[in-house]
Amino acid sequence: MAELQQPYNQTNSTIVCYAPSMITTNGIWQGDNPLDYSLPLFILQLTMVVVTTRILVFLLKPLRQPRVISEILGGVILGPSVLGRSATFSKIMFPLRSVLVIETLANMGLLYFLFLVGVEMDITVIRRTGKKSLAIAVSGMVLPFVVGTVFAFFLYKSNGSMTLGTFILFFSLAVSVTAFPVLARILAELKLINSEIGKIALSSALVNDVCAWILLAFAIALSENVSSSLASLWVILSSILFVVFCIFVVRPAISWMIQRTPDGETISEFYICLILTGVMISGFITDAIGTHSVFGAFVFGLVIPNGPVGVTLIEKLEDFVSGLLLPLFFAISGLKTDVNAIRDPRTWGYLILVVFLSCAGKVIGTLLMSLFYRMTVREGVTLGFLMNTKGLVELIVLNVGRDQEVLDVQSFSLMVIAAIIMTGMVMPIVTTIYTPARRFLPYKRRTIQSSKPDAEFRVLVCIHNPRNVPTIINLLEASHPTKRSPICIYALHLVELTGRASAMLIVHNTRKSGRQALNRTQAQSDHIINAFENYEQHAGCVSVNPLTAISPYSSMHEDICNLAEDKRVGLIIIPFHKQQTVDGGMEAKNPAHQMVNKKLLANAPCSVGILVDRGLNGSTRLAANSVSHRIAVLFFGGPDDREALFYAWRMSEHPGVRLTVMRLITGEDAIDPAELNSGTSIRKSEHTGISYKLLRFLHGGDAASEPAVMHASSSTNLNHYETLAIKANQEREKKLDEDLVKKFQIHTSNSESIMYIEKVVNNGEDTVAAIRSIESSHDLFIVGRGRGMTSPLTAGLTDWSECPELGPIGDLLASSDFASTVSVLVVQQFVGTEPQEDDLEVELGSTRDSTLDGEGPSDEQNQQMNRRQTPPPRGQNAFSLYTNDTS
Repeated sequence: MAELQQPYNQTNSTIVCYAPSMITTNGIWQGDNPLDYSLPLFILQLTMVVVTTRILVFLLKPLRQPRVISEILGGVILGPSVLGRSATFSKIMFPLRSVLVIETLANMGLLYFLFLVGVEMDITVIRRTGKKSLAIAVSGMVLPFVVGTVFAFFLYKSNGSMTLGTFILFFSLAVSVTAFPVLARILAELKLINSEIGKIALSSALVNDVCAWILLAFAIALSENVSSSLASLWVILSSILFVVFCIFVVRPAISWMIQRTPDGETISEFYICLILTGVMISGFITDAIGTHSVFGAFVFGLVIPNGPVGVTLIEKLEDFVSGLLLPLFFAISGLKTDVNAIRDPRTWGYLILVVFLSCAGKVIGTLLMSLFYRMTVREGVTLGFLMNTKGLVELIVLNVGRDQEVLDVQSFSLMVIAAIIMTGMVMPIVTTIYTPARRFLPYKRRTIQSSKPDAEFRVLVCIHNPRNVPTIINLLEASHPTKRSPICIYALHLVELTGRASAMLIVHNTRKSGRQALNRTQAQSDHIINAFENYEQHAGCVSVNPLTAISPYSSMHEDICNLAEDKRVGLIIIPFHKQQTVDGGMEAKNPAHQMVNKKLLANAPCSVGILVDRGLNGSTRLAANSVSHRIAVLFFGGPDDREALFYAWRMSEHPGVRLTVMRLITGEDAIDPAELNSGTSIRKSEHTGISYKLLRFLHGGDAASEPAVMHASSSTNLNHYETLAIKANQEREKKLDEDLVKKFQIHTSNSESIMYIEKVVNNGEDTVAAIRSIESSHDLFIVGRGRGMTSPLTAGLTDWSECPELGPIGDLLASSDFASTVSVLVVQQFVGTEPQEDDLEVELGSTRDSTLDGEGPSDEQNQQMNRRQTPPPRGQNAFSLYTNDTS
């Protein structure tokens, strides 16, 4: 095996002799070096590329950079620019004899990825694209193309291997394209994918992509370095003939395969194998006629009809191709990049000018058209920077140009670096210049308890998969929508944001009746939407608004909270992270769902209900007269339990609902002083803001008691104030509980479908026994989460808690020990914003300091504390509810 070592990018000047038998090694114990054999070497190279890429993804994640940046940079680091500068590393890890294998596999991955892009892309979207998006796409492409043409004159070197016209076409095309998949992910990260500017940007990028493919086909056809233009003409005619053949022969053949597949069944493995073989044949044909092989795979993917075939192909190929083989192509682009080849300072100056003027060309062209359509300057500039996103298409253009010897090493490296810079600066610049202002007016109806009985009841239901839908619909039907109080439902499908383009398309594409889904995620969305639309048609006084949120799980709760506040809903319902198994147990399908639930409970702008789905009567019938539910409420006291009772009270008005309210009360009213002093029996938010007037009220208004309070030591005063606040809160909560229960009893005393029970229990064991006495006769339990409330009634229940976000009672009911047919709704009432601990210390400290001198708090301090006791405009806390009730 002879090898003349040259830089990676100059293989055309190197002769490499291959030994066909050196594929697999005999093993290190027989003295063989695995790196001398092609298969072990390729496996090691692929591992290095994937590991390097993933490390860079992790490092660049705080900067919110798209994955394509990490993949290209990974190749640059492994290539001659960084690690490849070491001759030893280059010779061992990326010898020239390995180039053939790694580039072949990279192009095979690219071939099938472009096929998947064609399968997922819907050409009808371009036909539906409005004039605004079309005009912005064209204007955003023409000006950068002109800029690239001007720079091509300066960078062109006449060495006989390429013509000026071909060089201009490749260079200008690389400068002017926009990467649709990368742009879609950036928009999702910025929470702009559902905004008007996001939709315009995606539509424009799709048009830009199609134009780029057409121009690339022409550029490849014209890149033949033959003086006669007859060959180029034959290439163009052959390409057109291939497209026509795919449309009028291949598409009907695949449609025939689909028709032969029975409804409800997946297409046979034989047909799938034929289609995958057709991808390679298409690539071979287009490569043979002079166009690039990826062009044939892309067109072959475009002609496949939308429907089950596309879904099956995507499910079988996408993870392997986009997760393993495609990063290899990006890495190859980085390996071909040699920063050291750019030695002339003038070339670095050209690089800066190319980046600046290309960005400026995109921005100016897009801005002018945006102003023509009466968009603001800020939106136009933002749109221009978004259209500067580079990615796969540009790298294909550059690699084709490099392989066709249209671009030399210097030009190729220059453009790859420019692509990294231009894509990398999109996210920071857009974040800086465009932050859509959220102008939410404060609204009061943030809880079920504060909702008016004659007003619309707004509910946001979150759905992870279609399995959640039947129980949620049955729960909503049991919520008793009427003409007097209709229910407005916002059905939000939660989708994890991944690096796939398919996850982006489901928001952009408009769902129409009869149209097949492009991928599994969109198919799930369609099933969910169909179910809710069917419910809306059969149920009266219900309006459904289907939505989709695409986010990483770490920030998914933000989308839910923003939507809830935007739509002014009073209740959010989200599924429990565990699902019921065949044997009746509960199994966590995705632990990330639990994290979403916890963050939602901590940040929600309204009340939240976590639904433990065990079928809810197993009914999927949607007619109102078929609903029959037996609901039980366990009432211990506190704001969450009051919210649960209010929701059940609303349900009890439904003719098919029978309600049992079990109030569990302790046999002793005595409160443990240790528990008082520890402050564990209340939430932090409810023992802050202790005013001088409140303290006087707690002392019965007796002036004689004031000196005792005012002259105590500072630490004693602090503990005394906390104890008084705790006692005041408990009395306040107890009064609110009593008032609500009395009101409920008075209004429901004549109802035969409502049963009220009081049970005296002394410990957690008695509580479990009381719950077990009614579990078999009900199919839904509604309980409060009981935040921060400790009681002897739940003593010991929290010691073995698996899911603390459900509270002690909810966790008990959701466990496998209880009936497998009983669903559970755990409710948390919105109680407003909690003050910070620092605020508490300052407030108590200022009061304490003034009382040490024998004086009460000043008027200014009283006013300040009273202002802080005033509930924020976004909701009401327990004290404000109490004062409103008693005033």
